[in-house]
Amino acid sequence: MALRLVLAAALAVLAPALAAAGAPALGINYGQVADNLPPPQAAAVLLRALNATRVKLYDADSRVLSAFAGSGADFTVGLPDRLVPRLAADPSAASAWVRANILPHLPATSITAVTVGNEVLTGTDTAMLRSLLPAMEALHAALAACNLTSRVAVTTAHSLAVLSSSFPPSAAAFRRDVLPYMSPLLGFLAKTGAPFLINAYPYFAYKADPGRVDLSYVLFEPNAGVSDAATGLRYDNMLHAQVDAVRAAICRANYGKAVEIRVSETGWPSQGDEDEAGATPENAARYNGNLMRLVAQGKGTPAAPSEPMQVYVFALFNEDQKPGPASERHYGLFKPDGTPAYDVGVKAPTISGWKGNGSRSGGTGLVVAQGPGGADGVGPGTGYYTVSAAANKVKRQRWCVESLLVAAVVALASGLCWS
Repeated sequence: MALRLVLAAALAVLAPALAAAGAPALGINYGQVADNLPPPQAAAVLLRALNATRVKLYDADSRVLSAFAGSGADFTVGLPDRLVPRLAADPSAASAWVRANILPHLPATSITAVTVGNEVLTGTDTAMLRSLLPAMEALHAALAACNLTSRVAVTTAHSLAVLSSSFPPSAAAFRRDVLPYMSPLLGFLAKTGAPFLINAYPYFAYKADPGRVDLSYVLFEPNAGVSDAATGLRYDNMLHAQVDAVRAAICRANYGKAVEIRVSETGWPSQGDEDEAGATPENAARYNGNLMRLVAQGKGTPAAPSEPMQVYVFALFNEDQKPGPASERHYGLFKPDGTPAYDVGVKAPTISGWKGNGSRSGGTGLVVAQGPGGADGVGPGTGYYTVSAAANKVKRQRWCVESLLVAAVVALASGLCWS
């Protein structure tokens, strides 16, 4: 009886809050392939300055999830590639992973999705390819046992290389070798209501052929664009074209109307090797600044104009231990000391005094300076793409009420999940 009263009260407050929350939310990828990053408490300050209310991790780092307790940020956490075969072979491993990595953080930290592996379907490991969907199904079943499937989605992120071609968007299709794995995976996403995640980087297209690819087109600049002759739709930036190419491929596989598409990674490097055309601070600022403005305006793609894109910018920090060309280590909006890697209009706070050495270090000694945008760097003039104070208030109200709901659900299910 008490539980029903809590749920009824929470829903009564949640309904108007949800109706009032119309502002788009910026997402940020928080990678940690580095040995010189500040602790999560410092990252929380920088994300607040960005007004980024969605955060994507590549693991389920308990230090990060604990540091963001009560923040109102929605987290997507990652199950590493190495665990995918284990979950596929042993469903009890999925239950153990949920108990160890999800339940301890709810409801204080909002976890809304789990990505199973990363870009698995464009890999060459056939065992991994066969294991992906069974692992996702096992994880979904483990969450269902805890009554959390309405709260936590199970999905996986894909490289744009799953497509056989991406232009014109309306002609795009999944690669024939990928389709046997993709079709049942799309069925799972449609059935569970989970989003399709795509890592889309217009930078790669420009880097590969800077002489033919229009830089203004890939940087969201005005007076640039191309048309799809089959549909008559005009694309004024490459990212929209890439997303609609994915949309066409999904529709061609007969799952288009039931699957939401989210951009799980996109960004632009501020530095690169000599042969990496366009990797400059100026281009990174133009790409990410224009992208964030697009997100704040709530614009959809030409093929789905009424569906605002949900985008996760890559990445929060430069990561000095990422392998590959120099650009891989320079996608961050911030340097490890918390200073902006380039100017995208953010009046970021100053962080100093953090102790520890490495991304897994302790999080003590954080000092937040009074920045130009007010305490914590949040206030008037923090950037044209930031969410308004009113929207943040609604977000906090939404989070508080949703936390009550999740707390009730977790309390109801705890005996079963922990048994």
